[in-house]
Amino acid sequence: MSFKSLILAGACALIPALASAQMAVEDPYARAASAMAISGAAFMTITNEGEVDDRLIAAASDVSERVELHTHIMDGDVMRMVEVEEGFAVPAGESIQLQRGGLHVMFLGLREPLETGNEIEVTLTFENAGDMTVTIPVDNERMPAQMGTGGMMHGAPENAGGHMMMDSDG
Repeated sequence: MSFKSLILAGACALIPALASAQMAVEDPYARAASAMAISGAAFMTITNEGEVDDRLIAAASDVSERVELHTHIMDGDVMRMVEVEEGFAVPAGESIQLQRGGLHVMFLGLREPLETGNEIEVTLTFENAGDMTVTIPVDNERMPAQMGTGGMMHGAPENAGGHMMMDSDG
């Protein structure tokens, strides 16, 4: 391998590390609807501190059988929780809120209860920034910042299809 190729390979290896440093997570917490719940959710603020638009495209954790990116949409008179397969856009220099009643990370098929005081590891995968592992405290007592339905649909995709979840607190 030539010196030029070695330098290029090294620079390419640094790109994901530099890109993930552009994403910041603030105030994360996770919760379940009850001690017996089979699902739970995580909420946080994600800020893209970089100069390139990005997208949260996946999340993973050992806490459950499946982890999906979700939101809520109105379907007639019924609020439905749906998976957002295309992920959540995180524009350059902006923040998105993952919050109850809106965008969130959904844990389906919990392997053990989410107990207040515990912490879980969640890997967030961004289209450009790559993987970022976040330690998230469980806080089942935390109340949402906004009560009621105001602003619940912020960031919800208009064409989202999906399924209904009755026993979760996303």
